[in-house]
Amino acid sequence: MAFVRRMVSDISGAEGPERDFLTLVVRRHPTVDGPRALDVLRSEVEALRAAGDVVVLEVKGSAGTTQIVVTLGEFRTHVPDEVVMRARGTRGRRPGARTSPS
Repeated sequence: MAFVRRMVSDISGAEGPERDFLTLVVRRHPTVDGPRALDVLRSEVEALRAAGDVVVLEVKGSAGTTQIVVTLGEFRTHVPDEVVMRARGTRGRRPGARTSPS
């Protein structure tokens, strides 16, 4: 008796050798509530092109946190590069914060 392992693409249903497969993780998509993993052929991912010159933003407020992606050009129409370069980092205390009351 022998066991046969077949790899089939979640996208196309095409079969291929295991060495030709990748895992494509969809971190955010409007139709699902969390990350999803797909087994895909390398050739199916090569067709996808990364969007260049984008800015990933996180907007925090009392209603929660939202992540948005905008083009660099759109972002620069609202926020100059100099403002971003002078902004504080996200780790540690805010500048001038005190740990004990004075």
